[in-house]
Amino acid sequence: MSLDEVLAEFRDAGALLEGHFILSSGLRSAVFLQKMAIFSEPPRTERLCKALAAVITARFGKVDIVVSPAIGGIVPGYETARHLEARAIFVERDPGGPFTLRRGFSIPAGQRAVIVEDIVTTGLSARECLASLQAEPGEVVGAACLIDRSGGRGEIGLPLVSLVTLDIPAYPPDALPPELAALPPVKPGSRVMTKA
Repeated sequence: MSLDEVLAEFRDAGALLEGHFILSSGLRSAVFLQKMAIFSEPPRTERLCKALAAVITARFGKVDIVVSPAIGGIVPGYETARHLEARAIFVERDPGGPFTLRRGFSIPAGQRAVIVEDIVTTGLSARECLASLQAEPGEVVGAACLIDRSGGRGEIGLPLVSLVTLDIPAYPPDALPPELAALPPVKPGSRVMTKA
């Protein structure tokens, strides 16, 4: 899938937003990718995740398990795993704690796993996901996401592949460019869309 095709999927779903956004990392951005608008449409999700599965196979070869961070990674993880003919599992947080595998999920010895994320901004969720898998006997060979908005600078600790790599600037709240500072900030995403 080309850059234009991926961005068209986001635009057509109303998932490419412009304004002043507070990201889950606390950084600020003029662009927000509302991936749940994509994941609410199964045909659109299927097209993107099928393309991501092809990228994963080309880079990492056959994988047995897709691991995703809950909650945002569950849908793309599952759909990508379906196209990889792999198992789909996820890590989740205990209240106030780190990600952990629960529900009887594991990566058995001899199994190859890949972490699948929706959007990578700083790589924090993927790093935390990877940290939670260190004791598993199987091998985590890499990570993948639909869009890497870090411009390739997100540090995960594994090779990262994506459908699209964009360089979308994100700023600390005390270092905003004037045009962004002039707009009221909005905190979108899974923690409710509210004015900050």
